[in-house]
Amino acid sequence: MITSGFGKQEKLKIQSYSDKGFSSPVGNAFEVTINPETYTTRHRIEFSDTQAPGTSMPVLKFNKITAQEISFDFLFDSTGVIKEASALNIAVANPFEKPKSVADEIDAFRKNIIEYRKEIHRPYYLKIHWGTLLFKCVLINLDIEYKLFKPDGTPIRAIAKCTFKGTIEEDLRKALENKQSPDVTHERIVKAGDRLSLMTHNIYKQQQYLLPVAAFNQLDGFRKIKSGTKIYFPPVEK
Repeated sequence: MITSGFGKQEKLKIQSYSDKGFSSPVGNAFEVTINPETYTTRHRIEFSDTQAPGTSMPVLKFNKITAQEISFDFLFDSTGVIKEASALNIAVANPFEKPKSVADEIDAFRKNIIEYRKEIHRPYYLKIHWGTLLFKCVLINLDIEYKLFKPDGTPIRAIAKCTFKGTIEEDLRKALENKQSPDVTHERIVKAGDRLSLMTHNIYKQQQYLLPVAAFNQLDGFRKIKSGTKIYFPPVEK
């Protein structure tokens, strides 16, 4: 990782988990070689459009809000030249280091991110962390585009186009759908200078509930929350 006068650069990481509660991490987190230039978030609301005979327009009835989706492009490169996504946009080449095989890197990526795991009867649960972005999810789509090749056809550069769909613990989902229930015992309005970590500690006296609170409130991250945002703190079993 390159550091400069602009400070240490944080890389996007994807951590795999074997349980839906995100309490059992598996192996080391996948860290991108180059941070994405952009990513796309997608929100969908579904309506039923059943139309009565003889009418000119359907009456749309709300059906459901689907889980949020987020899409990234990840670069895999074994050319020996890594363009570091930094404020200086420096290209770095290390002639003494043997580049990793693109095929091996993609194989490792697939094993941790998408491969079916017989011990849990499904692929792993995932948590994406990059700066203020915190997203609990599963991978639902992976397209790999091979860009450069050796004369023998071996790929030396590829782009993995990934789409992830958000997920949330079942008890938090139920509480989120009924925020006015007596089970939701704490409600706070974020003011200038407030930090979610400190607010969480003041209520629970522990830091371990920071991520569940962020997920409960469907926050993309837990830093720099806009003033005036209403935050709910659900009860926890101790």
